[in-house]
Amino acid sequence: MDDRRRWLTRCASAAAGLAVPFLARSAPAGTVVLGQSVPLTGNASEIGLAYAGGAKLCVDAYNDSAGDLPRIELRQLDDAYSAERAAANARKLLDEGCDALFGFAGAASTLAAAQVAQQRGAIFFAPFAAPDALRSASYPQVYLVRPSMADEAFKMVQYCATLGLTRIALVGDDDALGRAGLEAVNRALADLKLPALAVTAFVPPNGTQVDAAVAAVKAVQPQAIIQAALFRSTAAFIQKMRGAGYAGAFLNFSTVGIDPLYYALGQQIGGVVVSQVVPSPRSRTTPIVREYLAAIDASDQTPGYEGLEGFIAAKTLAEAVRRAGRGAKAAALQRVLPGMAHYDVGGFRLNLRSGVREAASAIELVSISADGRLIR
Repeated sequence: MDDRRRWLTRCASAAAGLAVPFLARSAPAGTVVLGQSVPLTGNASEIGLAYAGGAKLCVDAYNDSAGDLPRIELRQLDDAYSAERAAANARKLLDEGCDALFGFAGAASTLAAAQVAQQRGAIFFAPFAAPDALRSASYPQVYLVRPSMADEAFKMVQYCATLGLTRIALVGDDDALGRAGLEAVNRALADLKLPALAVTAFVPPNGTQVDAAVAAVKAVQPQAIIQAALFRSTAAFIQKMRGAGYAGAFLNFSTVGIDPLYYALGQQIGGVVVSQVVPSPRSRTTPIVREYLAAIDASDQTPGYEGLEGFIAAKTLAEAVRRAGRGAKAAALQRVLPGMAHYDVGGFRLNLRSGVREAASAIELVSISADGRLIR
């Protein structure tokens, strides 16, 4: 409980620092301006704060050592997990001179903002929890640092099949995230020639009203349950299902937020599996993680998967700025990024223009023991 209080306090502190609105202004000459919109308040704020915080750590470190290279200014806005606000923020950021949109979060929000970027001919870089539709040729300006939801679903369904767990249920938030998860799991089941889902149940997004879903899922007695939801509804569903006597497997997309899920479930998280798309944030054998942890040591943040992913995303775009050189602005980034489709960011390989089901090898299924240890 003390750890949870400290973690929530750090989230509140980060919110105070990141959510300060910026005034419309011109960036100093020789500065590349990135515009980011994430949930700093409301649903998914714990994930948004961590992702935005990791990105800011990297940008600050880059600027400290940039020398003659262009500086990066990262403008961060709060969209409270609202697709309408995310789209409005995207327009605002571009209107005020941002050279690229960076690090938006949430399935509905990223799709809405990517459409704004498409209309404006702007770069849309490293969305978090984006729907797989953004990987199509219709969005050539989108660059992704994470595998697709289809990649994650394939890994989870394959894991279930290996264990002989073929009667699978899906529970999702009743929103774009849950529907994207359902589509990804159905595709994985078809690709692996496994039976269709035993049942699909949707719950109010990131809430605790899960009784109807519990009843529907319990009735079919699944061997495994895949969840495409944020941490609050995920935790509530797991608690109710275990209270009803279910002893089967729970598997989750990385978008659930493993740290907030741990703090929501406590010791009940034992045995819950979460897909992860970046290395462990405590794996010092990986150079990018060592760099991230060094930056963490000089901050009030704590290591986490979402923070590391934000750091990796910013590090990759900073490399594009470095390659563009002096005078790097939107047009220069547009020229440089296609040549970075395959990029090693400190011992972790990225495919910035990967299609669906092209990066499953980068995914790791992990769980947290009841005493807080990470198990692979």
